[in-house]
Amino acid sequence: MGSTSTDSNRAAGGAARPVVIAGVALGLGFGGFFDGIVFHQLLQWHHMLSHHSNPAIAGNLRLNVFADGLFHVLAYLATACGLALLVRAARRPDAVVTWRLLGGALIAGWGVFNLLEGLINHQLLGIHHVNPAGPGSTLLWDLAFLAWGAAFLLGSALIVSRSPAAGTASSGRPTPE
Repeated sequence: MGSTSTDSNRAAGGAARPVVIAGVALGLGFGGFFDGIVFHQLLQWHHMLSHHSNPAIAGNLRLNVFADGLFHVLAYLATACGLALLVRAARRPDAVVTWRLLGGALIAGWGVFNLLEGLINHQLLGIHHVNPAGPGSTLLWDLAFLAWGAAFLLGSALIVSRSPAAGTASSGRPTPE
């Protein structure tokens, strides 16, 4: 039985999988750090619990900063796991590590972070919103945050799928054997 283009694509995709998983974990962490550093600390648009239904919790700056710190611990753990997974993936004899593959996976993880953060904390729990005091409605800012996550996820799918490591050339055609 001869090897087919589909078989080589599947093998390349299998070798790329650990790098994609590492990149997604890194992206989750980077997305969390960006959110916490930019929105919570630099712009000070919100804190983790700043829109909590209990005003005593929402208005307690010390508690909110503590919750922000716990949020950063989770971002740190996701980033550390991503780095460990990347080192482990790179040590594999069949490792396929390219900037396009890793970068696309990282962007995917960031997109997943935005979607999870936006759906869970902004919409379902309502514990904070992107920019409640900003121009325009709170919902508009929250929807823009979700759209940003969806755009990152869709864009990353294109980047990863066109990576030679994923079994396709930059043109989107299968790589030659």
